[in-house]
Amino acid sequence: MRTIITGCAGFIGFHSTLQLLAEGHRIVGIDNLNNYYNQNLKIERLKILLDNDNFSFEKLDLSNKEAVEKVFAAKKPNLVLHLAAQAGVRFSIEDPYTYIDSNILGTATILEGCRHNSVEHLIYASSSSVYGANTKQPFSPDDRTDSPVSLYAATKKSTELLCESYSRMYKIRATGLRFFTVYGPWGRPDMAYFKFAKAILSGTPIDVYNWGKMRRDLTYIDDIVDGISALSNSRTQTARHNIYNLGNNHPIELNRMIEVLEEKLGCKAEKKFLPMQLGDVEATYADITSAKRDFGFSPKVSLEEGLDRFCNWFISHQAFA
Repeated sequence: MRTIITGCAGFIGFHSTLQLLAEGHRIVGIDNLNNYYNQNLKIERLKILLDNDNFSFEKLDLSNKEAVEKVFAAKKPNLVLHLAAQAGVRFSIEDPYTYIDSNILGTATILEGCRHNSVEHLIYASSSSVYGANTKQPFSPDDRTDSPVSLYAATKKSTELLCESYSRMYKIRATGLRFFTVYGPWGRPDMAYFKFAKAILSGTPIDVYNWGKMRRDLTYIDDIVDGISALSNSRTQTARHNIYNLGNNHPIELNRMIEVLEEKLGCKAEKKFLPMQLGDVEATYADITSAKRDFGFSPKVSLEEGLDRFCNWFISHQAFA
């Protein structure tokens, strides 16, 4: 398949690109390689991808609609995997315009590319953050998502609405994936597990918000990629918009995650307990019933196994932290 993957040098984008290349896709990767976190980590991911003859790379920003139009017109993709976004709940408080440009305008340019180039299937990244202030657990894709508690969440909900409208108006098959706290090797240094590992090994205190009582549906990267792969290789011609949760379906308390990191790294954490931060939610918990039913999504990697793999990688890649 001729495939465009946006955010290919990002965490989920990198792993997804590797998997789809292994399955025979010819991929054009798009990324702006911004400096939200250590650029060298993105560059190292990209170097690995460029070793494959079926991968080519375009460095551009999705808000550049003319450049995006040229890539779509030249490559004529069957599949678009739209994973590029400005991530991070807390940074959205500091720099809201970056989120609007990247997440909303960037998605609009991708949708226009799909509309004008007969793309068979658009798969795009959403987030568990869209559930916002919902108190019902686990979160179902059928739940209301009109109470975001951060600008980041609001922009991700906006992308879902854009995709819904384009799917209806232009008969585009679109699938949104709400990811739940993805972790693993080559991950994002701004994520808690990554920051905690760095601090534990260096003897630096870690900030533990909500006194460590927050619960997250921590989901290992390989499980996420398996779900993306199953959808990417599905050839149904139904032109409709669907949304699924991709999560572990097993929330873990933050204190337990720290305990496992301590076990795997062989060091104790020095903890600084703090109240919950603005924009955070107490718990995330994915109802994955529809994903299991429709494309066999079934997470397999336990927290202990996943953090063991991450810690083994991290010990030899601390320079990227």
